[in-house]
Amino acid sequence: MKAVLITTAFACALAAAAGAGARAQNAAEAPSPPPRAEELGGRRLELRGMEDTLGATQEQKAKIEAEVAALGADRARLTSALVDLAAKIDERDRRIAEAEQRLDTLSGSEEAIRRSLASRRALIAEVLAALQRMGRKPPPALLVSPDDLLSALRASMLLGAVLPDMRAETEALAADLSDLTRLRQSIAAEKEALAADRARLGQDRERLSALIDARQSALSAAQQALGAENARAAELARQAASLKDLIAKMESDVAAAARAAEAARQADEARKAAEAASPEAQKKLAAAPFKDPARLAPATAFANLKGMLPTPVAGTTQRGFGSPDGFGGVEKGTLIAARPKAVVVSPTDGWAAYAGPYRSYGQVLIINAGQGYYVILAGMDRINVNVGQFVAAGEPVATMGDGAAKTAAAIAIGAAQPILYIEFRKDGVAIDPSPWWAKPELQRVRG
Repeated sequence: MKAVLITTAFACALAAAAGAGARAQNAAEAPSPPPRAEELGGRRLELRGMEDTLGATQEQKAKIEAEVAALGADRARLTSALVDLAAKIDERDRRIAEAEQRLDTLSGSEEAIRRSLASRRALIAEVLAALQRMGRKPPPALLVSPDDLLSALRASMLLGAVLPDMRAETEALAADLSDLTRLRQSIAAEKEALAADRARLGQDRERLSALIDARQSALSAAQQALGAENARAAELARQAASLKDLIAKMESDVAAAARAAEAARQADEARKAAEAASPEAQKKLAAAPFKDPARLAPATAFANLKGMLPTPVAGTTQRGFGSPDGFGGVEKGTLIAARPKAVVVSPTDGWAAYAGPYRSYGQVLIINAGQGYYVILAGMDRINVNVGQFVAAGEPVATMGDGAAKTAAAIAIGAAQPILYIEFRKDGVAIDPSPWWAKPELQRVRG
């Protein structure tokens, strides 16, 4: 726009200079045109240039506004797609875990039947031999021992007594064999379904990785100083004596973390103002706090989200808050055994206050949820968000490892699989996270 104005002004100056030269040369030959007409022509030329510049400016403004709107819509769609896909992967992980448990049960039943059949192998041979000789009816006594009527009568009586037991054993063996066949068919069907679920899970994880890369590449354009800030964060993590100390150092010494803390503070103030101005609107947000995928701040105060947060990963709880930690103390967080390469989602809306390795915790993500609340996730293999970035509840933020790299939490319980450590803090003090978790049937969260 400035270039167009400069060009227009320069053209006007040239035109004025040329006109002045011509008038000087022909002053004696012809009378000068009226000064007012000359001034009007120059003003018209200037006006035309300004109109052209204004039109270009309006067009550029409209284009920028359209791009901003498209970016906003893309972000909302991308966040929604990430949350939905993470929920789908979580559900598929749960189905795979359940299928593996059913397979273990079926395999155990099959093994029990096989052992039962093996223990009765001699009896099975006797029954089959007897049935082969006599068919389904006991033979006549004289056929057994025609030369000795007394022996024949005794044999007939013995067979008559044994036959019901033989029939019962035969029926039991037939039932066991039928159960074994049915179990093997069920195992084959479960294995086939499990293989299909695992294949789809791999495809979903590839798509999730592509979406995360797209999100992070879109954000990285505005983060030119990210490398220096990451190095500073790593240095602070080495210096920090505790998680509380790490949070304080990050928010005072790293610009991105400080911006996140300031954004959390402003969001708290805006929410308080909204609560005072419109209690009914606040009730609607509290009823569905995660419905807006384009949100850039928590819609509801963290303290009001009890019973509504999704667990970050599918798995089984190994230790809960307050349980003995094996070293004479108690756990300050929750330990969940996850599947290898499982996707970890953010349990709440908030800003990443720290993302990186910390001591023996593995990869650590600290989320500032506002009002002095922090959520700490530790033990991951890879973190997919940057410091200062806003994350929505249910949005994928990290992935677990395969269990080969042992973190402090995994070593504490002697786990072979990856362990996710979750800790909630309020004003620097660890608190029990259990009141915040949603029931299993309500775990699906839409961002």
